[in-house]
Amino acid sequence: MPITELLERNAREYPNDICLVEINPEIKEDRRVTWKEFELIEPNPKTSYRREITWSVFNEKANRFANLLIQRGIKKGDKVAILMMNGLEWLPIYFGILKTGALAVPLNFRYSSDEIEYCVNLAEADVLVFGPSFIGRVEEIADRISKGRLLIYVGEGCPGFADDYNSLSANCSSQSPDIIITDDDDAAIYFSSGTTGFPKAILHKHRSLMHSCKVEQNHHGQNRDDVFLCIPPLYHTGAKMHWFGSLISGSKAVLLKGTKPEFILDAVSKEKCTIVWLLVPWAQDILEAIENGRINLDDYDLSQWRLMHIGAQPVPQSLIKKWKKIFPNHDYDTNYGLSESIGPGCVHLGVENIHKVGAIGKAGYGWEVKIVDEKRNIVKQGEVGELAVKGPGVMTCYYHDEKATKEVLEDGWLFTGDMAQEDEDGFIFLVDRKKDVIISGGENLYPVQIEDFIRTNDKVHDVAVIGLPDKRLGEIAAAIIEVKEGVSMTKEEVDEFCLKLPRYKRPHEVIFADIPRNPTGKIEKPKLREIYGANKLIKDQNMG
Repeated sequence: MPITELLERNAREYPNDICLVEINPEIKEDRRVTWKEFELIEPNPKTSYRREITWSVFNEKANRFANLLIQRGIKKGDKVAILMMNGLEWLPIYFGILKTGALAVPLNFRYSSDEIEYCVNLAEADVLVFGPSFIGRVEEIADRISKGRLLIYVGEGCPGFADDYNSLSANCSSQSPDIIITDDDDAAIYFSSGTTGFPKAILHKHRSLMHSCKVEQNHHGQNRDDVFLCIPPLYHTGAKMHWFGSLISGSKAVLLKGTKPEFILDAVSKEKCTIVWLLVPWAQDILEAIENGRINLDDYDLSQWRLMHIGAQPVPQSLIKKWKKIFPNHDYDTNYGLSESIGPGCVHLGVENIHKVGAIGKAGYGWEVKIVDEKRNIVKQGEVGELAVKGPGVMTCYYHDEKATKEVLEDGWLFTGDMAQEDEDGFIFLVDRKKDVIISGGENLYPVQIEDFIRTNDKVHDVAVIGLPDKRLGEIAAAIIEVKEGVSMTKEEVDEFCLKLPRYKRPHEVIFADIPRNPTGKIEKPKLREIYGANKLIKDQNMG
């Protein structure tokens, strides 16, 4: 069953229930928009602190957009790209695309104009839907990408090179189009995060999307009374597939446009959120704001908050231990996944396994896992190898990239490129990205292990360990450290702190700088290697 049927069911059974709330805390709270007003006047999100829609309006908007696309010649199997910031329009547009039988192609909002052009061409998108934040970038390439491709603008002040979503969709039927969609039909193309190179196009069927709904609800038990706070970008599988728990349970979700600790806690308090998915930096920021007194928890009503979960990257044990001290009544969970496995959940810790904090867990609902060596033979328990997963959410292929597909897919197994090991209880611990492993003097160093240790220092806000070229050892470990605000730290302090590590794991270099992360919270290590690797080569040449 395709997920579009879940939307139809919710609109039929809970038509007047609020399903989505958008909050923009950067705007003074003097403009709160009801679902009726939203339907009638399409208020400008730049002037609205809070907007909301019901399941019936959500479904009607999806139908209007589907019928608009069909009127413009879009048919089953075509592709429609979405380049928008989070907002109430995002998900109805996504579902409108799916209802036509076309493939939804979400794009990263950080893409440059050249990357936008590359991705719409690679995916063979027939339509590009874009919002106000992207007028300049799209205008740069409009002449090149508009030939045979429809450009639709969502927002106020439609530019001359695009068609206006608001005026066009308002005149379309709100009835569902009569398009038959099956689990075996192609549904979406997602792009890899690009932390290990230029983005690849990841093709998924409707079966994958539906399985992610089931996985999310099985893992976190969403019911009609839950309220999910969604902060990460909806173009990414992580945020959307966690929201699928709200879709399958018919419950409310809140789209928060802002990541400051005050914004998050205020939204949880006012909207009575019960489930919050955070990225590591946001959780760290909340803890630091509480520790330094900038936030007083007595100012918020957080009694209904039952679950905090983190994903998209390795989660430091020290972070969760601090969190549980401050929020002892919260269930904690982590899900492991990647876009190639339709997002989070192929490996799952489980709220009942808090004693295993640090592990990513065991095989998720409907999934199989194994850890293999370079010849793809299963390793012995406790040995480090590459993590492989198998299940209904595995991608069909990398679109138009047969070579890359063959490298990671074999007999239904997806080889993730992540190094992991299994403990005596069958719990899997993520060691590092295969491409991030540092080989120093013949020893394999796993940066995540070093990072987890350095993060236990109270002065450290964030840390990234990378390999830098070295004439004698091949590579050395370098720790880039971002210290907490208002705190000073020296290399000598770091060296002394790291004496607790085995000698071969101690960083040879310490660099104090900001840690760049992408919108899903992953450290941008290729960027760090490019910056500091080049600097070291120049330094070595000068010394030579």
